This record gives sequence, structure tokens and C-alpha cells, in this order.
Amino acid sequence: MSDAQQNPAPDAGTAPSLPELEAARLLLGRMGIRVEDLLTTDPSAATGATTASRSPAPTFAAYVPVVSGAVSEGTRRVYSTYWKRLLEHWADRRIDEPTPSQIQQLSGQLRTQRVVRRNGRGGQLTGEHFIAALRCLYRHAIADGLVTDNPALRVEKPRRPTSMRQAVGGDRLAEINQIAASTGNDPVLDSLLIRLHTETACRRGGALALRVCDLDEQQCLILLREKGETSRWQPVSPTLMRHLLAHAQERGASGTGPLLRQRNGNPITRRRYNSLWERIGRHLPWVAAQGVSAHWLRHTTLTWVERTHGYAVAQAYAGHTGGRSGDGVTALYVRATQQEVATALASLSGEPHPLAHPQAPTPS
Repeated sequence: MSDAQQNPAPDAGTAPSLPELEAARLLLGRMGIRVEDLLTTDPSAATGATTASRSPAPTFAAYVPVVSGAVSEGTRRVYSTYWKRLLEHWADRRIDEPTPSQIQQLSGQLRTQRVVRRNGRGGQLTGEHFIAALRCLYRHAIADGLVTDNPALRVEKPRRPTSMRQAVGGDRLAEINQIAASTGNDPVLDSLLIRLHTETACRRGGALALRVCDLDEQQCLILLREKGETSRWQPVSPTLMRHLLAHAQERGASGTGPLLRQRNGNPITRRRYNSLWERIGRHLPWVAAQGVSAHWLRHTTLTWVERTHGYAVAQAYAGHTGGRSGDGVTALYVRATQQEVATALASLSGEPHPLAHPQAPTPS
């Protein structure tokens, strides 16, 4: 008897049995095929999507606002400029239309159209941020089931240039403090900003996010919330803590509202930093020539901490939670404690700190 006679084919009108259905699902799953894909009448569909199971992808004009509303404030601030440029060129295109080569071409076009600044680096960061902004958009589109592919992942980011920021020498730092304290319409605020960044090595975003409820007066700690949704309790000197509390009281800051405020009580913004460093640059030509900013103070403090207290303490002082890829597994076991960070601060500020080791070294 032939195989056909032993296992006759099921009748077209006979419903398949449960074991047959399970076997079919298993086979299709191993082949990477969905049941919906079998309904397509377009053999050229590259993504496996069907007109019956998926609506047409939205345009960039329709979808960029959706992503912008879903990301964090920090991500929105960084990427909004590049999403705006994207809409200037591709607003009416569907998000599933651009190819990697087209994305690469638009990235290069934006680099040539960038605003050339004194501290510009040839547009590498423009290209990098544009690709990152597109990757973010497509990650959300995939999660929303609008596309199945992220073409921006197949576009290589421009190599990030080596940072030209460096530690500022003691004499230069004194000059910065002197100009901040003697010029402008609010030298008290500007001096407080310089000291805050010098003591804590915080980023600009961390200072702007600081609230009154983030101050631990008893232990001389402030809660810094910075990029990447990270947060840490950072030691500050008793003097800085007193000035922060006095500033909050004098300018009407309370509770969960921003701590750092102008004389009229309005919270400061990034524009305050821009005007501060522009003014310092007008008095100190080397500041303008090198593009010195608040982030240079972070470099200054962390360099001093690393030289005097070691890499692990500097890493904790900076708020870097994980070791770099080249640090090795040992970095996970030698993380500095908050007491060690407080000890480094006591050495830097020349003031005792409630959490520092009893005999903290003082700067020479």
C-alpha cells in the first residue's frame, strides 16, 4: 500500500485537528512567519506586514509630536532641534519610507547647514545627534507596532571628536570667580553658581533641577538629578549649604519648586549660564577664545579629585555609576563610598564635613 493510501490528504472542507494546528504554528514560528503574513497578496512586501493587518505608517509630521511627548524632558531638549530639522525636509514622508542611504545623505546635508560657532568641531556632533534622534524615533515606532525595522541603526554615527575641555588652573579659576562676583546684574547668584559647580562638579542640568526639598541640611548633602535619569546625594560644604538655604529663603523658593532663582523670584534657565559666560568672556579673553563654560569647572574639580584621592573616588564624585568598558570587572568592586567623597570635598573646600573621615587632608 502506498503512502498516499496509508495517509490520505485531509479533505479541503474538513477542519484541521488541534494537534495539526499546533504543529503548523510551531513550523511557522521557526520560519519567522506570522499567520497574518499568509494573508498578503503583495509578494514584494519586505517587512512581512499586510494591508489587512497593518494601517499605513504615519508621516513624520504626525509621529514626531507623539515621540516628543513620550520621551523625558532631557531627551526632548537634546533631540527637538534635530526633529525640527527632520520635519523641514521630510514632514510629509511616511516613517517607513527613508532608507539608510537617504538618512546618511540628510545627515550630511544638515552638517553642512549647521550654524558655525567658535567652538565648532566640523559638524560631527550635529550628525551624531541627528542619527541618535532618528534611532529614538524608530524605537518608539517599533514599540507602537508601526514599523518593524530601524533603518537609522544601519547608519554609522560620525566619530565623536575628543573633548577640548580641560581643568582650569588655580589662578584662572580665581579670575573667573572675581569677574562673576563683581560684574553683572546679580553677582550674588553668579557667585553661588560658580561655587556650586566647583564644589559638586555637577552638570548644568543638575543645578537647574535642584529643589529646596533636595537639601539635607543636617548631613550637608544635596540631591542631584542629572542626565540619563540618574540621581545621587552629593556632599557640599557647610558654607555652601548655608548660602543655598539663604538664597531659597530670600528669593521665595520652597518645596518642590526650583531652588536657583533670579532677583524677581523667577527660576533661572540655561540663558543665565549663557549670559554669565559671555560676560566673563568679555572680561577674560582666554575664556571666550577657548569656549570655557560651567562644564570646565566639572573637569577642574574631577581632575583634582582624581589626582589627590584616586580614580574610584573621582568616579563616584562625578556620579558615574558604572565603569567604562576598558576598566575591567575590578571597577565593580572598588567603588568609593559617600564618606570618601565627603572626605575629598573636605580637602577641596578646606572645611570639615559631617560625613568625612575625621582627619581629612587639606589642600596645600
